[in-house]
Amino acid sequence: MKEKGTIGFELFERLDLRIGQVISARRISGSKNLILLEIDFGSEKRQVVVGMAQFYEPEHFIGKRLPVLLNLEPRNFMGYKSEGMVLAADEDGRPVLLLPEKEVKPGSIIR
Repeated sequence: MKEKGTIGFELFERLDLRIGQVISARRISGSKNLILLEIDFGSEKRQVVVGMAQFYEPEHFIGKRLPVLLNLEPRNFMGYKSEGMVLAADEDGRPVLLLPEKEVKPGSIIR
């Protein structure tokens, strides 16, 4: 693994990491790898594009509570605005979803 260096606690505190519950998911037409998720964070809903269609069917995401980085600058993928980033582990080049060990409310802060 490549060393990325350290960051100060002040920088870590600027990250807005929260649990969101996926309420809808669908493939993005014309893409082999992109899925558009609608995620509920309690006080708001956002759409997030994930590049996991080669590994998961869209239905796999429905109802899951996932960690999401919310204050990442939005990006457009094939005409769809992504308003966050789902966090996943990388196991030999395959994404592995990270799930809370018990049910937590959408919008719960990750510290």
